[in-house]
Amino acid sequence: MIFHDIEQNSEAWDNIRIGKATTSKFGVIMANYGKAFSDTAKKYAHKIAYEQVTGHKEDSAGFSNGYMEEGHTWEPIAKKAYEEETFNEVSNGGFCQHEKYENVGGSPDGMVLHDNGGIEIKSVIAWTQRANIRRNSFDPTYKWQKLGNMWLCDWDYCDFISYGYTCTEKNKLFIHRMKREDHLEDIAKIEPRLEQFLELIEEEKKYI
Repeated sequence: MIFHDIEQNSEAWDNIRIGKATTSKFGVIMANYGKAFSDTAKKYAHKIAYEQVTGHKEDSAGFSNGYMEEGHTWEPIAKKAYEEETFNEVSNGGFCQHEKYENVGGSPDGMVLHDNGGIEIKSVIAWTQRANIRRNSFDPTYKWQKLGNMWLCDWDYCDFISYGYTCTEKNKLFIHRMKREDHLEDIAKIEPRLEQFLELIEEEKKYI
């Protein structure tokens, strides 16, 4: 893994992600595993193909909504709460680029220093926090993003941090550790599926 120590959501971070399949979209890539790619995956492949051919972001105007803005606001607070709760020190997640697949990468929310792990933060509304606490596990929506970061960075674990910013202090912070050893079968599925997706990107270049 090649680590780029850059500020996330900065112009440099935006630029380095152009033309790359990222772990945040691994859920789209891994959907229907063993079968044909969905239209959503094909659309994502076309977007990446466009960026590789033109060198420009397809969605240069960007997209944001209220929940995304809340996430950016509360993420550093959630990270500090995690450090205080676990006594772990967390560094910048930057951008991690795969050595073999140069057009594949990801942006973990942080690397745990002095240990082989990382974090993924989700700032959530009270109802979502309730669901995470009740299931006593990570939000399954982000399963492949977390597994993707473990695969990409070769971590032993990824701590899912759910931060209920509107909750009481008792329920604001929920942490669930996803251990690599418990998900070896799923992690082994990533590379072959990803290779198929990279072939799809090349196919989509015919239409750019």
